[in-house]
Amino acid sequence: MNYFNHGWGMGFGWLIILVIIGGIFYLFQEKKKEKSSAQDILDKRFARGDLSVEEYEEKSKLLRNKKTKG
Repeated sequence: MNYFNHGWGMGFGWLIILVIIGGIFYLFQEKKKEKSSAQDILDKRFARGDLSVEEYEEKSKLLRNKKTKG
């Protein structure tokens, strides 16, 4: 049976293309979520109480200096 004469081929072709594009978009979104800057990690550690104010400020200052030099 030839499904292209009944419009099935065109419909499934677009569906496959949309699924592929959606998969690629999903993969890029997951990679963005995984990336955290050093400052983000430092902020989270400070919020959890892992760092004192002095440690946080010292490490944050080091990160700012590293950005300006690099």
